[in-house]
Amino acid sequence: MILSETAEKAIAAYGGRELWQNAASVETEVSAAGLAFVLKRRPYFRRSKMTMDAHRPLCRFTPIGDRPGITGVLDGGSVRLENERGQVISERRNARDYFKVGRRLFYWDDLDMSYFANYASWNYFTLPALLMHEDIAWSETGAGVLKAIFPATIPTHSREQQFRFDLRTGLLIQHDYTADIISPLAKASNVVLKHSTNSKGLVYPSERLVTPRSPKGNPLRGPVLIHLEIHDYRVIGS
Repeated sequence: MILSETAEKAIAAYGGRELWQNAASVETEVSAAGLAFVLKRRPYFRRSKMTMDAHRPLCRFTPIGDRPGITGVLDGGSVRLENERGQVISERRNARDYFKVGRRLFYWDDLDMSYFANYASWNYFTLPALLMHEDIAWSETGAGVLKAIFPATIPTHSREQQFRFDLRTGLLIQHDYTADIISPLAKASNVVLKHSTNSKGLVYPSERLVTPRSPKGNPLRGPVLIHLEIHDYRVIGS
């Protein structure tokens, strides 16, 4: 697979081709808050633990809600809830179809949040692997700017998204998309405020801020839809 100069530089900045081609999973701890949680009547995430497949949308998020032992699992386009013993207590196939109408405009249950939080996190935290994903159509539209067209088989915010990288370091600066399951008008900018380095020397985005995006494509100062902190980040080899 031939990659653009920007994609190659980004992959190198986040550990390199070999690391991500051989990666089996990603593990992290996440805290998140903001208006998006309030509007959907959801509790904030406080050092929730996540484990995700590095190459396909299989992701586990614990706890997904108020109940400490309940894990929300995304498996392709379906979601389920598991208890502490790994037993399935609830599930929903083709989860995206449920967001079109009804009470989800005002309230999300644990399965709704399992879908949104897991697919969004999987997209964010496996970005170097996504840059090499053959089913995603990547194109370089400007200096340090990549446009992605996602296939319907990958759960994500919107089919078309834009990623802006620092020309010098190759690190991600800004990720633009429309959160379609919230609203076709939910045009957002996900800005990386900070990068950190883990104990093995791997650089990763450790603080992000999601706000509405102006018609010109610039992130607005507010309201803060999601403030995301990544406390730990590990890539596990195959």
